[in-house]
Amino acid sequence: MAILGSKKNGYRRLVQLGFAAVTLVVGVQFYLFVASLENGIIPGFDRPPGVEAFLPISALVSVRHLFITHTVNPIHPSGLILFVLICISALVVKKGFCAFVCPIGLISELLASLNRKLFSRPWHLPRWPDLILRSIKYLIAAFFIWNIFFQMPGPAVTGFVHSTYNKFADVSMLFFFTQISPRALIILLVLVALTLAIPHFWCRYLCPYGALLGAIGLFSLARIRRDPARCTQCRACERHCPSRIKITAKPSITSPECSFCQTCVETCPEKGAITPSLSGRVRFSPWITTVIIVGIFVLGITGARVTGHWQNQVSKSEYLGFVLQRQMALMKHQMGDPEVRQRMIRIMKNIRESQRMGDKPQ
Repeated sequence: MAILGSKKNGYRRLVQLGFAAVTLVVGVQFYLFVASLENGIIPGFDRPPGVEAFLPISALVSVRHLFITHTVNPIHPSGLILFVLICISALVVKKGFCAFVCPIGLISELLASLNRKLFSRPWHLPRWPDLILRSIKYLIAAFFIWNIFFQMPGPAVTGFVHSTYNKFADVSMLFFFTQISPRALIILLVLVALTLAIPHFWCRYLCPYGALLGAIGLFSLARIRRDPARCTQCRACERHCPSRIKITAKPSITSPECSFCQTCVETCPEKGAITPSLSGRVRFSPWITTVIIVGIFVLGITGARVTGHWQNQVSKSEYLGFVLQRQMALMKHQMGDPEVRQRMIRIMKNIRESQRMGDKPQ
């Protein structure tokens, strides 16, 4: 099974696929949740909180709100929890989130694998254009951090958290993909094409999340360590490193580009020459990274559930009102279409039936 990779990185690939499966389940459940609302029906199941993982700006504002009020806001609490857990993982195992959890990271790796099959040699940008483009993701991350943490007044933070825009940002995000505009689709296809042509293009040059984790990872407890006495300078590690880090130049890898994927460890022909370590001293087996990352998310999410900081407090009827208001706005100019009128009638009938059955939010 090629998708699982080698036996050495099998643990990492299984974790990637596991998180990708969870993401897919959450996405489908949320789609069904909103589809029910679009038909004027209040769903009989809860909205999946995990969808908030795709609201990084909301999560960043929630962190600032936490600093100001010392409370977890009730609008998108799981988004805040997941953001904090991701940052904690960076303090422990650098950008391990990118290599073990992020579904975009998995897609990027699969496209890089396809690149190797399509082309005899992967194409990389020259050094200076590469350095200039790599700065983009750090500039984007710095822009959001500066404006949210240093320019945004406290009342504006609270106003944003409780705004209609933030409350229903998850629904708007879904509509972006299900009702994607031609321009947005072209941009996405261009990004996919660039990531196929230039391995890891999005992760290397444009992802602000990765930039933030890279900066936090500078203070990480874990590092990739090279033993000069065992290293033969064959540079197999550098040829396979997805981040193109000069591994043989130093005994310890401190680069913010390191995702702690441990490909260098897997491809090194000299046993013990390259190993993950804590504080550059205590070496550990690569599979331990899997346990650490999975443990951080399992314990963190369990704690959030137990303390009531996982499910948001936006009622189903509020979601219904927002979705229907948007539906009405879209249908307003199409009322001459018999199918649109029939759909409107069905929606109103479903709403009345839900009210008659007492299907209202608690």
